[in-house]
Amino acid sequence: MPLSNYLATSPILGDRVYLHPSCQVIGDVKIGDDSSVWCNTVLRGDVNRIVVGRGSNVQDLTVGHVSHQTPEKPDGSPLIIGDYVTVGHAVILHGCTIGNDCLIGMGSIIMDDVVIPDQVMIGAGSLVSPGKVLGSGMLYMGRPARAVRALTQQEISSLRYSAEHYIRLKDNYLCDAKT
Repeated sequence: MPLSNYLATSPILGDRVYLHPSCQVIGDVKIGDDSSVWCNTVLRGDVNRIVVGRGSNVQDLTVGHVSHQTPEKPDGSPLIIGDYVTVGHAVILHGCTIGNDCLIGMGSIIMDDVVIPDQVMIGAGSLVSPGKVLGSGMLYMGRPARAVRALTQQEISSLRYSAEHYIRLKDNYLCDAKT
């Protein structure tokens, strides 16, 4: 079963959310309308909260986790994913904030307290070091990730297109489950 409580906290799902049966969504996790969580993905909101916005997709083998509160960091590091975000296969997201209309490339690692604003593309296999604050409208690549160039208008449009494609895909899965 993909949903699990942690202590007295249960995941909260918006409307038309698709969870693949092999994923695990645990504890303080809120998933917005029309979002999807795919095969063997883990979103573990045990020591802090995870929020996935509207129309976002978290693809196969991704791990989403958080950092707990400490005296030095009273809020800890929650994981916040904005609206219409595409998180590629086998990504690690740990206690970071991702804005709207972003794409996180396959195999990337985004560490604690990273802030990725709206309309950013992270190239496959990139590592964004703890505490980095990126600039909007840019392509970042590498280990450590560095700004490569500004996104073209076509690339910016493709960010929303990618998320909308996954909305259509998850709708097919939801429709299939009803038959």
